[in-house]
Amino acid sequence: MTRTHPMAELPHPRRLFDLGPHNGAHRVAIRAGISVGVPLLILWSIGHVELALYSTFGAFVSFYGRSHSHVIRARLQSGVAIGMVGAVSVGAAVSLSEQREWLVLPATAAYAAVITGAAQRFGWKPTGALFPVFALSATASIPGGEADALLAAGTAAASAAFALIVCLSGLVRPAAREFERRARASAAPTRPERLRISAAVGAGLVVGVAGLIPTSLGLDYPYWAMVAAAAALATSGPDEQLVRAGHRLTGTIAGVGVAWLIMAVDLPPLVTIAIICVLQMCAELFVVRNYGLALVFVTPLALVMLDFAHPQPNLTLLLARILETAIGVAVVIAAALAWRWTERSREPTAG
Repeated sequence: MTRTHPMAELPHPRRLFDLGPHNGAHRVAIRAGISVGVPLLILWSIGHVELALYSTFGAFVSFYGRSHSHVIRARLQSGVAIGMVGAVSVGAAVSLSEQREWLVLPATAAYAAVITGAAQRFGWKPTGALFPVFALSATASIPGGEADALLAAGTAAASAAFALIVCLSGLVRPAAREFERRARASAAPTRPERLRISAAVGAGLVVGVAGLIPTSLGLDYPYWAMVAAAAALATSGPDEQLVRAGHRLTGTIAGVGVAWLIMAVDLPPLVTIAIICVLQMCAELFVVRNYGLALVFVTPLALVMLDFAHPQPNLTLLLARILETAIGVAVVIAAALAWRWTERSREPTAG
């Protein structure tokens, strides 16, 4: 009798270059660009660009439910908005502590588990805890007082509310209202997916370990390791997670090069905001078609946005992004291979 070796038939590297169909991605890109750009313009006009990070986290709700009809998408995004504002609020509370660099680890791990469960329970698309993990861990890294924490949560909530308005604005078109009517009529009643406790706990553990390693080493941006881990986990099964991990690393390295070109020039605020919007729209055009290609735009988006709100040494920021992303990816690869080994070892022998 023979048994398939647990490590056999790993995903082929060519999967990193697969390109999926367009499927109306331009509409999602436009919604995302408006949702991100308008709050940034408002904050710039009133002289509070330090709040830009939190407004962008609120705008992240526009990324969800890209293929849903308007009303169904709005319902889904309302739940996501609660999760995103909650992430900023928890992160802001953690930032008040002098021990925030250690306190953020259990807080983010626990929140990742909760959001992973919620995403499965309510059918969030994209699934996983990537954006809430980013919001919580990045917010927690910025020290401030109680008033700053309230401003952070309020800014994220206002931006999320605006994103929901943008989501529903398409209903002014008669064709969109007709599509909504047909979608409701044809939708079969479904039951929400049962909460998978093991997947939620596993996500929390992997994200926590990804953050623990750079924190223990004294690195500056442990949340990027946690974000990289959460991103790779936002797929089903170890094979898909291995592909996503490869996308995350290769796309990040290329994206850092793009970020270096942008950040090497001293740009006026309005130009920076325009670049952020363009990068966001480009990311949404490709995020479903090829995640690695989308990271070429997502990486400079995150770096430029962070530097716009809180200016930092460019070279340190760029190198840290690669190193700590590699740590998060390595943790996910180890976890995915271990999971794959366990699954294949349980297969019945043949022969």
